Amino acid sequence: MSLNPSPRPPLSEAVLSGPLEAVERPKVKSSAAVAVPSRVSHGAPRRLLPGNSDRYLVRTGALLAAALGWHLASTYGFEFFVRFDNVPGPLVVGAEFLAQASSQQFYLHILHSMQRIAIAYGLAVVIGVVLGVMMGRSRFAEDVILPYIEILRPIPAVAWIPLAILMMPSEQSSIVFITFLGALFPIVINTVHGVEQTPKVLVRAARSLGANNTAILWHVVLPGALPSIVAGLAIGMGVAWFSLLAGEIISGQYGIGYFTWSAYTLVEYPKIIIGMLVIGGLGSLCTLLVRKACAPLLRWQIEGAKS
Repeated sequence: MSLNPSPRPPLSEAVLSGPLEAVERPKVKSSAAVAVPSRVSHGAPRRLLPGNSDRYLVRTGALLAAALGWHLASTYGFEFFVRFDNVPGPLVVGAEFLAQASSQQFYLHILHSMQRIAIAYGLAVVIGVVLGVMMGRSRFAEDVILPYIEILRPIPAVAWIPLAILMMPSEQSSIVFITFLGALFPIVINTVHGVEQTPKVLVRAARSLGANNTAILWHVVLPGALPSIVAGLAIGMGVAWFSLLAGEIISGQYGIGYFTWSAYTLVEYPKIIIGMLVIGGLGSLCTLLVRKACAPLLRWQIEGAKS
């Protein structure tokens, strides 16, 4: 009798030598079946959010409804706190707009206004963001600059016109100066707010990892303040057009503001409405361009929950 036990057959041989009915294969779920949910839904259908095309249709419908109300109010002389009996209707304004669109001088007015906006707004963006960052990061800079901001900010653009004419060497520079002031203050205030709202724990974490002040500014403070800065840029563009209109009314020979004011002095009411609509359209277009240009910098931001 041998003391050595008989060698045990390998597991594979033992399994294969047994009856086939005793072998249970493990149940493996398909990864495709796990990862891809069933497209058949037996419950209530999900609520579909409207796409961009549907939203544009809604906005276009809202504008058409406003134009229809304007047409009815002008046609029937609606009067309830607001008098529409002397206001030209949209058909009259549209015919006058087509006549002005064939005139070269009309585009000259628009070109001058766009040039002034580009110069004034560009200066306001550079100076406003720099001042805002300085005030948000340094208490000394805030104590020096803030009194000037708070004193000059409430002064309307019209009040700056006489002083701008006295200080500036030309009418063009005076209009640019007034437009610059209008765009500057919203950009400064929003930049200061964004920089001050940067969480201090992020700054301390970056500093503990060895980042210097420049790296903290570029990689922590400015990215965190960008949403507020972009809001200030959009608001500043709207105020810039408002200030440009005030400057061109009093001091100017060309520009869409001068076009609107001269139409009022000559009692050409359709041209007044054309000037107002062109200013609103150009202002909205410029604000949209600002938001689109800043959108790549805000890809990390979570979209708001809109129903």
